Amino acid sequence: MRTLLLSLSRNKRLRKWMETSPLARRLAARFVAGNTLAEALAVARRIQADGISATLDHLGENVTSLAEAAASRDVYLQTLDGIAAGGLKANVSIKLTQFGMDLSEEACRANVEQLAARAEQLGSFVRVDMESSDYTDRTLRLVEELHARHGAVGTVIQAYLLRSKKDVERLCDLKVRVRLCKGAYLEPPSVAFHKKAAVDRNFVELMRLLLDRGVYPAFATHDERIIRETERYARERGIPREGFEFQMLYGIRRDIQRRLAAEGYRLRLYVPFGRAWYPYFMRRLAERPANLLFLLRNLLRH
Repeated sequence: MRTLLLSLSRNKRLRKWMETSPLARRLAARFVAGNTLAEALAVARRIQADGISATLDHLGENVTSLAEAAASRDVYLQTLDGIAAGGLKANVSIKLTQFGMDLSEEACRANVEQLAARAEQLGSFVRVDMESSDYTDRTLRLVEELHARHGAVGTVIQAYLLRSKKDVERLCDLKVRVRLCKGAYLEPPSVAFHKKAAVDRNFVELMRLLLDRGVYPAFATHDERIIRETERYARERGIPREGFEFQMLYGIRRDIQRRLAAEGYRLRLYVPFGRAWYPYFMRRLAERPANLLFLLRNLLRH
């Protein structure tokens, strides 16, 4: 089922229908804040009132021109300005393919550096998301370079990649902030663990490493067992709750979100917005059967 849903996420005809369908858009609203920056800022403001911070993500990866990449950069610059103007506890998350990585690594670096410089000026932060393993080396190279210049840049490590322990160790040595997640792209066995148990074990190992050696690590998971293990390990090691944060996706496992916030843990929601929401939406359905059941229940109501 996961493979089928990820394949459908690349179907251009289905994507066009979904992104123009009022019904599909209503269903996606569970996971996507809206089409506009104003809607995303409103969500960030609302969840902040509940003690939860946000990272805003303007959807739309794999741009096909440098003009599109520059437009993406400008949306993110406006997003950082909007966060600062609203006094919000929020930052931004970006994908390098949205900033032109497939077209020109040099142009991509220049676009991201403008964002990093603005974040540094505003006292904010830019999280560079990790895409498929084809981009891992290029992503880490750019993050390390811009972190050294601006300090306001961090990245993401995916626990299902076989290489991730070495990457985490290096990033800890460089004092780069890391978000740890499991990973959501289809990868061959030569580069990634395929069994859930192996991915979970690696996540826990990397979580411990980041708590011991990392700089304000973030743990992005909806797996309650792993969340509890993170809480236990931090408590055992005497790591205060303000020394790390949990991250979750907007609209998913609200029960756990409420518990973490009520217990005084730092929690940040990944809040996506924009018109190019279809691939993101399909990945969310593929990750967890409960998300697909939610979609089917709502389809039956219409």
